Amino acid sequence: MIGSLMGAVELGLLYALMALGVYITFRILNFPDLTVDGSFATGGAIAAVMIAADYSPWLAMVAAFAGGLAAGAVTGLLHTKGKINGLLSGILMMIALHSINMRIMGRPNISVHGSETVFPDVSRLSLIIILVLFILLIKFLIDAFLHTDMGLAVRATGDNARMIRSFGANTDNTTILGVSLSNGLVAVSGALIAQQSGFADISMGIGMIVIGLASVIIGEAIFGAKTVIRATIAVVLGSIVYRIVVALALRVEWLESSDLKLITAVIVIIALVLPSIQRSLRQKSYARKRAADLLTAQNPNGGGR
Repeated sequence: MIGSLMGAVELGLLYALMALGVYITFRILNFPDLTVDGSFATGGAIAAVMIAADYSPWLAMVAAFAGGLAAGAVTGLLHTKGKINGLLSGILMMIALHSINMRIMGRPNISVHGSETVFPDVSRLSLIIILVLFILLIKFLIDAFLHTDMGLAVRATGDNARMIRSFGANTDNTTILGVSLSNGLVAVSGALIAQQSGFADISMGIGMIVIGLASVIIGEAIFGAKTVIRATIAVVLGSIVYRIVVALALRVEWLESSDLKLITAVIVIIALVLPSIQRSLRQKSYARKRAADLLTAQNPNGGGR
């Protein structure tokens, strides 16, 4: 049981960068980017090909980040310069990346077993501590960027693009930058997963956008998102919580590993519905309290008898 939970925490940390990328497009830019399913596999494909060719795994990570940036930039260009709907831009890029990823790998999957990776040969607990430090470093860099003038422009673009354009900012550039950064982070997450699992596969990105959304929604629902700094740490924790929930669900006897997508969908539905129910109950409670106060004010002597 403990080993299963530690494995879930490790996976949650590896997918946390992907969740942070989804947070940038989904929450900050308000952009429905489905490129994620393709760019995740692109990161894994680039890293696996380079590591299998005996390049440094750290150089492979940088190359994966660059590949994700390029994929996101194309999606941003399709939307801003090509005037294609954001959702459709992401879908088109996701489809295109499937063929590009096949070109990169040359075959459906590539093994990196026996090759040097970024994961040191240490115990699982030590590896989790190293991953926590690495993820926190990336999280703080993202926080710092989102508080720069350019980062504030990206945030304002998602809040009210028309207003930020009236101040002279180029919202096309901020959209392209945000989508690129998002997919760069997603690609790095794909590179980490490829090295951790020992292979990259052409289908490894399928469903990643749903997992990313689940991490963002669960994190915000449990830990709150009043500030950017709090929201990014909530997303990281949401990724870990999601993996723990999945690990616990898969321990149920009548559930199988093939039910993972179903479990993910149910978790997202619960995370989306519960806050609405809580808001509805709070509003009803407030309405009852308000009605009681008005009744007391109209009848200060206990009903005017």
